[in-house]
Amino acid sequence: MPSGYKEIYEGWSTDPEAFWAKAAGEIDWVKPWDKVFDPELGAYGRWFVGGECNTCYNCLDRHVQRGRPGQAALIYDSPITGRQQTFSYRQLLDKVQAFAAVLQDNGVDRGDRVIIYMPMVPEAVMAMLACARIGAVHSVVFGGFAAQELATRIDDSKPVMIVSASCGIEPGRIVAYKPLLDEAIELSTHKPSRCLILQREELVAGLVPDRDASLTPLLEDALGRKVACQPVAATDPLYILYTSGTTGTPKGVVRDNGGHMVALKWSMSNIYGMEPGEVYWAASDVGWVVGHSYIVYAPLLQGCTTVLFEGKPVGTPDAGVFWRVMAEHGVSALFTAPTAFRAIKKEDPDGRLIADYDLANLRTLFLAGERADPDTVQWAEQHLNVPVIDHWWQTETGWSIAANPIGLEMLPVKHGSPTVPMPGYDIRILDDAGHEVPDGDLGNIVVKLPLPPSCLPTLWQDDSRFRSSYLEEFPGYYKTADAGYRDADGYLFIMARTDDIINVAGHRLSTGGMEEVLASHADVAECAVVGIADALKGQIPAGFVVLKAGVDREQAAIERELIALVREKIGPVAAFKTVAIVDRLPKTRSGKILRGTMQKIIDREEYKMPATIDDPAILDEIADTVKDRAIGAWSV
Repeated sequence: MPSGYKEIYEGWSTDPEAFWAKAAGEIDWVKPWDKVFDPELGAYGRWFVGGECNTCYNCLDRHVQRGRPGQAALIYDSPITGRQQTFSYRQLLDKVQAFAAVLQDNGVDRGDRVIIYMPMVPEAVMAMLACARIGAVHSVVFGGFAAQELATRIDDSKPVMIVSASCGIEPGRIVAYKPLLDEAIELSTHKPSRCLILQREELVAGLVPDRDASLTPLLEDALGRKVACQPVAATDPLYILYTSGTTGTPKGVVRDNGGHMVALKWSMSNIYGMEPGEVYWAASDVGWVVGHSYIVYAPLLQGCTTVLFEGKPVGTPDAGVFWRVMAEHGVSALFTAPTAFRAIKKEDPDGRLIADYDLANLRTLFLAGERADPDTVQWAEQHLNVPVIDHWWQTETGWSIAANPIGLEMLPVKHGSPTVPMPGYDIRILDDAGHEVPDGDLGNIVVKLPLPPSCLPTLWQDDSRFRSSYLEEFPGYYKTADAGYRDADGYLFIMARTDDIINVAGHRLSTGGMEEVLASHADVAECAVVGIADALKGQIPAGFVVLKAGVDREQAAIERELIALVREKIGPVAAFKTVAIVDRLPKTRSGKILRGTMQKIIDREEYKMPATIDDPAILDEIADTVKDRAIGAWSV
């Protein structure tokens, strides 16, 4: 039987429908599909048409029925509150059935939408699975999102219910959710008929009569009730997840039930190399796609134990918390964002805290969510002594477009590359006119249609925007909006969002390439390069760097070294002459650096406060630095 990457990928390419039909054999179906793929449906076709299934059944019931009732399904670890709790598969099933009963008692039916606006607590996972159990469509909104942004999502998805909490807990502060929820409902045109509120002991919220109810007593009363899994069409939506849109209006990415399960189950074995019973930890948030795919659904589909972490990589209490969690719970694979490791590296540059913990079970570290700079990858390789695998995917796809499939075979690592395309993805690199470019040339990364299972079939009630956002610019292809190149060995290099490719005097240059050079400097913890307006060259790059903890050198000298380094590695064509050392960089709550917003500040353009920003005060700090240093438009 073929087992290596090349054979598997070629097998998919030769007969995609046979490949995915075989993968679908790993899922329990209420009714088999009529067609593996129907090209006549939707914008580019639909997977497993005619099939019926239930995602919650595949995540919980079948494991309880087939020998895993006592195995840990979910480990909740909250260094912020000091609480830990473990739920076996049977216990989690009982809790989810109770939650499903509460949803039904309060008027939620198949096809209804439920917004989940919660912190990283077990009830958030239970709410997602309970919706899946009864055929309701959940839309998780990151806890603490601004009221206006939440209102936009309420009006778009029109939920019959919102499940929320009284508060979220951050290092050194409590974030009251209930006032934000109340304001969002006041702002929204659509009004949910019911809100269920998890009252946390750190802050008890007031309830609105006839609309709000405390969640915990309802769940306690419903414990022991049985709620059958509702069969749904494989093509029915499982959830809506909103991602940022270029117009400022969020895009509601739709995920179906059948294809989603098939692709995620395949990925756990073949990409992540995980066996049932092993412990998998995605250090993300259920508000993001990583939390949906790899905290909740994929590990449970595989029969693994998943870790739900309410904390931060540093400050809860220190830069060793990741090592503590992995040692305590026997984690085999960690999946997190490169920014988490940059934060750890900044606080503990020599990795001294790692020696305090036994990481014998750790087999692999996976990085995704943003570009993994080679310096961070090499630091992790050196200190953890395990394979460090960068992989590339998007909210829209729900799983890896490109990866190093360690479950099939460990391919040679090339730092800066997420390795090779996964089965299902026929990747092409095109110029702006839609022509393929030679290997090594920078271009637009696209996927030849059809997209594989799990990828979005459309946007929530907006087929027109789906087509215009993803399919129209390059007919016959899905536009990833990422730019990069492919080398002679077929490895992909994702260099930047297409918006972050800058044109310096006619030369298309990647800000990611310049960031890679800056990050290689011994004193740099993290960095960002943005293109700013220039009257002569059109655009020029400006760099912003954060230094590692303990660096005590003249900043001007470091800045001169950085400029020289870019000139040496990339050349004078980059016109890299501006770099500033800052205390921190503006980021989203998932750790992505807000380069576009920084560019607008420098160019004195109006900008909208990003909904996902972690700390708005950082933008003022960047603006002050830009003014003080007379960078870009502020030099006039």
